[in-house]
Amino acid sequence: MSRIAKNPVTLPKGVEASIQGQVVAVKGPKGALTLNVHKDVTVANAEGTVTFAPRNSSKGASAQAGTARALVNNMVVGVSKGFERKLRLVGVGYRAQAQGKKLNLSLGFSHPVEFVVPEGIAVETPSQTEILVKGVDRHMVGQVAANIRAYRSPEPYKGKGVRYDDETVVMKEAKKK
Repeated sequence: MSRIAKNPVTLPKGVEASIQGQVVAVKGPKGALTLNVHKDVTVANAEGTVTFAPRNSSKGASAQAGTARALVNNMVVGVSKGFERKLRLVGVGYRAQAQGKKLNLSLGFSHPVEFVVPEGIAVETPSQTEILVKGVDRHMVGQVAANIRAYRSPEPYKGKGVRYDDETVVMKEAKKK
């Protein structure tokens, strides 16, 4: 059995989990999320903990049990605390401005880039060169941050572009004469 699946997910105060067949629904102060669990995994909810076990002894079932446990744990953390990803703009004239459900980016193109923020995600710009992506669903937060970064990923010679706050860009040496 997967080592990760052996650990039960404990539900903090204010978070409820309901299981109907293979659908796990988690509800908390920040929102609600649902997950369709793989058919090879059994899910049980008892006394504020959610436990996972494979239905059979195959390797795939064990892996799916660990995956389901990790996904439900991310759901519990998301509805209780939430997730955030910080992006930084590096480059002369690179700016970001959040306006409602749109993010206006000036990334050195001949035109401004307008990014429409999906439902369930909040985008803030504390300064002109910082972008905060917040939300309940960890997957959505990471995907939105990756989509914003994809407009102008950091280049290796000057380091200009949109980068994650904790990212380090390995710089290349310029061509010599």
